[in-house]
Amino acid sequence: MKTSFDLKSSLQENRLFLSRSITLIIFVFLLFFALIARLTYLQVETHDKYTDLAQNNRVKLSVIAPVRGLIFDTHGQVLAENNPSYSLELVPEQIKDMNETIQRLSELLPISESDIKRFEKKRKQHKRFASTPLRNRLNDTEVAIFSANRHLFPGVEIQARPLRHYPFPKLTSHVIGYVGAINEKELKIINPVNYRGSRFIGKTGVEKTYENELHGNVGYQQTENTAQGRSIKVLSHAAPLSGSNLTLNIDIALQKIAYDALGDFTGTVAAIDTQTGAVRALVSKPGFDGNLFAKGIDLASYQALQTSTKRPLFNRSLRGQYPPGSTLKPFFGLAGLDYGTITANQKIHCPGFYQLPKQEHKYRDWKKGGHGVTTLHDSIVQSCDVYFYILAHELKIDRMHTFLDKFGFGQKTGIDLLGEKSGLLPSSAWKRRARNQVWYPGETLIAGIGQGFNLTTPLQLAHATAILANKGSAFKPILVASIDDTLIQPQSTTPITLKNDTHWDLIIDAMYDVVNGARGTARRIKLGAPYKIAGKTGTAQVFSVKQDEKYDEENVKEHLKDHALFIAFAPARNPKLAVAVIVENGGHGGSVAAPIARAIFDQYITPPS
Repeated sequence: MKTSFDLKSSLQENRLFLSRSITLIIFVFLLFFALIARLTYLQVETHDKYTDLAQNNRVKLSVIAPVRGLIFDTHGQVLAENNPSYSLELVPEQIKDMNETIQRLSELLPISESDIKRFEKKRKQHKRFASTPLRNRLNDTEVAIFSANRHLFPGVEIQARPLRHYPFPKLTSHVIGYVGAINEKELKIINPVNYRGSRFIGKTGVEKTYENELHGNVGYQQTENTAQGRSIKVLSHAAPLSGSNLTLNIDIALQKIAYDALGDFTGTVAAIDTQTGAVRALVSKPGFDGNLFAKGIDLASYQALQTSTKRPLFNRSLRGQYPPGSTLKPFFGLAGLDYGTITANQKIHCPGFYQLPKQEHKYRDWKKGGHGVTTLHDSIVQSCDVYFYILAHELKIDRMHTFLDKFGFGQKTGIDLLGEKSGLLPSSAWKRRARNQVWYPGETLIAGIGQGFNLTTPLQLAHATAILANKGSAFKPILVASIDDTLIQPQSTTPITLKNDTHWDLIIDAMYDVVNGARGTARRIKLGAPYKIAGKTGTAQVFSVKQDEKYDEENVKEHLKDHALFIAFAPARNPKLAVAVIVENGGHGGSVAAPIARAIFDQYITPPS
């Protein structure tokens, strides 16, 4: 017989069991609903996301960078090409421990500290899903070693990419320029879609100016892959569009002649076809090896280029601004004739110096004893300074400015190359605007012999010489002759008309005798030439000599010696090529700069068979 205590205990057990059963059922239902909710979330709300992930795991979309266009000289000689190169690249998004991966790779392949530093810098510039190179220019053995261990390095791959190469690095460094790694500033302005997969961009020269034409358009490839990442088949393919090929007007043989003729001097040469404006040579010496930048220049090499006293990275032909010296005398002589300030037969006496009225200061001639009685013709042939002091005083600075402006002095030539400087053609208005000062008569005299504030670029000087050679008509300097099969047409400049066309002949005849006359300052270069040259020598002071001092050429420091200049065109009566030569600290134009021009004319007019 059960007691009341037993009944009570049994009832409590039943209640406890029931409560636990209910709790368990509720818990099971909660788990069920949680499972349903999770399945709903995965199957409905995030269906697209995980479908894409699954698809991307099976299908890989690869960017195919376009092949950069080639650059040729006027005769078809390759000046910029693409050589195959292998790079070891990492995709940060696919790598769990970057430091460990790099350490393991270093045990497999030679990876330097500079490689790692460069990688870290580039990694910060790129998206995590973008492939970033750790090491460039792997050799065949290194490629084989990594390929055998590829399965141990998820997110690491070998990429075959074309590497820019310049066969004539120093000869063309400032004309062709070079490509380099895309930096943060450039990333903000380029088309990110079209540059996916591209590592390099034009930095200077033709490479930069014609970047849009040379780069091309990106392509894509969609492949089906195994779980291990092995490609099974190509699903779709959009071929990249290669960049356009450029043919330049540059003649690399002429470029080499000009570069070599400068010898150990620092200097620059510009040579323009007078009949089309085609730039046949554009030399800045010293040059540099653009291949260093294409490969990825190290810090020590870059600093050596930057700190060199000869400034190899400076493009003298386009950005160098020099006092033109006596090379301006033919232009000032033409101005005097056109304004009626002088006549061809008018004579002056040159005692070796000139003084402004009521002033004691003597403006000296380069020839201590003077040239005696001289005409315009003789003053150009013998480069008499006193004649042009007097002419400048009569012309005044603003008329000198107005006339020389027609020849393009003080303004960019408009060549199809970025970075050109304009030089400086002074006037009273310029000095008042730039320096808030009045113009002094003595400054006019100095300007009359191409000194003072006058500054010109070698290209600008060659262009003005071409205009003079053509008696007022010429073409804008142009570097690129064609883009693929499309020819670039010459663009004529505004013709210069004189009040009397015979004045052109008077100046050209004088320049003819500079080379071919018995007393011409460049007469040495005429020997043995089967053609005739017309030219004008020039010497530009690097520093001013005081009134009571004498310029001591033998003892002056090398970097303070005068610049040597020479402008010329040939053949003199039927011009084909106009040349400007500037040799820094070269001394005399007739003995140093003129022979360089002669070597160029020999190659261009009478090339060796």
